[in-house]
Amino acid sequence: MKKLMLVVVLLFLSIQMTAQEKLYLLFEFMKVDNEQESAYMETEEFWAKIHEQRVKNGDITGWDLWRLQPGGEDQHFQYLTVTLFDDPVKMMSNAGDFNAAVKAAYPDMSDDDVDKHMTMTPKTRDLAVRIYLEMIDGTEDDFEMPIGTVAAINMMKVNMNNYAKYEKMESEIFKPMHQRDVDNGIRANWGLLRFMVPYGSDTYASHITVDMYKDYDQMLNPPTVADRPAPTAEQQKKMSEGVASRDMKFVYIATLINTHKK
Repeated sequence: MKKLMLVVVLLFLSIQMTAQEKLYLLFEFMKVDNEQESAYMETEEFWAKIHEQRVKNGDITGWDLWRLQPGGEDQHFQYLTVTLFDDPVKMMSNAGDFNAAVKAAYPDMSDDDVDKHMTMTPKTRDLAVRIYLEMIDGTEDDFEMPIGTVAAINMMKVNMNNYAKYEKMESEIFKPMHQRDVDNGIRANWGLLRFMVPYGSDTYASHITVDMYKDYDQMLNPPTVADRPAPTAEQQKKMSEGVASRDMKFVYIATLINTHKK
């Protein structure tokens, strides 16, 4: 009986830890005109201190600023901010005391000066697209994402009827391959994200996979691994079926230029 109770307690703790590790992300894609680059950087420097305080206050678990490539004015977006949450309710309701975070970040700044910065924010960039996501799978690693981290952000479009098939393929076929790459130093991290909002057949994409590298050298000059096993015929079949279940719409290469984490 004691052994049974111990198993139940351990199982409960395991479930709690899994719930605590669930990650929710707010992606905000920015359009920034070439002549606004300098002003936009000043805007994000102002906001970075507020987000740092929001992390300290427990409102969010992290915030990142990424520079996107190709990033031309006619190639969608130039920057991406990512805000991290441990609770979907916090994310969707924008929970927390924002004014308290502003006051703590800028205790000596007057209300008028704060208002000026707020007013200037939309003049330096166009917040073009906002996406709410949940992380549904990823590699096991201790990568801490320092400044200079490089990520391939792969925008995937999956038919709503094929979500389960596609996600199963990513987790059962591709994730073990990505895990071996992480273990062998070929990449730093891999994750699979699913759109929460927007949602539906008319959305541009439905999932995002993210391949992270510690720098461009790791991304462009991966080490040769002699024991990298070739996929079996059955694995190749499942890979083909899984790839056929989604359309890779666009790939951004992103460089981390600012970050604050819990």
